[in-house]
Amino acid sequence: MLKIGDKKLINAWAFYDWANSVYSLVISTAVFPIYYAGLTASEGFANAEGKITFLGTLWTPTTLYNYALAFSFLVVALISPMLSGIADYAGNKKKFLKGFCLLGSISVMCLFFFTGKETLWVAIVFTILASIGFWGSIVFYNAYLPEVAHPEQQDNVSAKGFILGYSGSILLLLLCLVLIETSVFGFFDKKFGSQLSFVLVGLWWLGFAQITYARLPDEEKTELPKDNYFLKGIKEINKVARELFAYRELKIFLISFFLLSIGVQTIILMAGIFGTILGLETLNLIMTILLVQFVGILGAFTFSRLSNKIGNIKTLKITILIWGLVCFIGFNLTKDTPNIEMYFYILGGLIGLVMGAIQSLARSTYSKLLPETEDHASYFSFFDVTEKIALVVGMITFGALNSILSIQSSVLALAVFFLAAFISISRIKKTKYVH
Repeated sequence: MLKIGDKKLINAWAFYDWANSVYSLVISTAVFPIYYAGLTASEGFANAEGKITFLGTLWTPTTLYNYALAFSFLVVALISPMLSGIADYAGNKKKFLKGFCLLGSISVMCLFFFTGKETLWVAIVFTILASIGFWGSIVFYNAYLPEVAHPEQQDNVSAKGFILGYSGSILLLLLCLVLIETSVFGFFDKKFGSQLSFVLVGLWWLGFAQITYARLPDEEKTELPKDNYFLKGIKEINKVARELFAYRELKIFLISFFLLSIGVQTIILMAGIFGTILGLETLNLIMTILLVQFVGILGAFTFSRLSNKIGNIKTLKITILIWGLVCFIGFNLTKDTPNIEMYFYILGGLIGLVMGAIQSLARSTYSKLLPETEDHASYFSFFDVTEKIALVVGMITFGALNSILSIQSSVLALAVFFLAAFISISRIKKTKYVH
């Protein structure tokens, strides 16, 4: 059995980012949102006002997509604390990781069958299930960080995961782009190329996850009475909740993480649709998203090293300020902006610089703040639930403001959350738990 700090164990853990990040890029950010926006805006799909019908109600396509994702985040927020408590009690985080990964990867492949108005339900149902699978697996994946790396390693190890994730997702997105553009050679049209991309994502995610499973430790404890699992799970999560809220720094960090996650995750999820509304061509959008990934590798590496010199909190504050600048630039972009493609590329470069940086640092900072405990899944469930609730708030806020005012006003509203996060995180005095 590999010990904590072992390079082989660290590499195996980080490789799950390589496996799952293709979902984040191709399904959440790049190909599927653009495919969905294009298909729902096509002739015969939307009415004269640009609205579509789902469950007997008229929706703008963007709002329906926002609310479907928000629902999935809410489901994860509701079930992950209970499941995490069970996982810590029974010692079976790996089983939950595998289960959610399987759900997510199969659901992504099912998006292949979304082809038009009659199959809109496929897009919505499997978008929800794929999101639950992805974010549910991340709860248990993140919980392994304190078990694979020592505190002094965790910034770099967390960044390593994101760097691998960006690298793998770039490779697959390039392959998907080739599939989408094969209409030039007459093999099949762009629509079918996009559909094949969804299948490839599911196979990549599930296939490469096996490398992680092979080396993560099996933690199964002695046989437990089945009727005690849920009761013990509730007790486990209640115990962790009491402990967590007794630590000032952890409480403040979770508040800060909630506020910054509203902005970060909403921008990541809505970037493709935002570009589509601004009138950018699909190729420009995908090239921008590729730029984000390339710069993201540099950003995650640079800021993890910077945190080693000036500390996590100061580094996080720098990234939050840059995110605020992203919101300001986005607010000022419209369809009529001259050289809109150039400004969107600049926006993508800034997002890439801080996207992986803020996510990897948030994960490692939280891990450093934890007290000595074996209940890592339960503690990280609070971290992930905070992010999911933030996503629900972010998507609903973004969708509502977009429906009432404009998408630019939605982007500007996110800057308010970044400002609040900056103020909140400034109150944290230390990033290492002292016993």
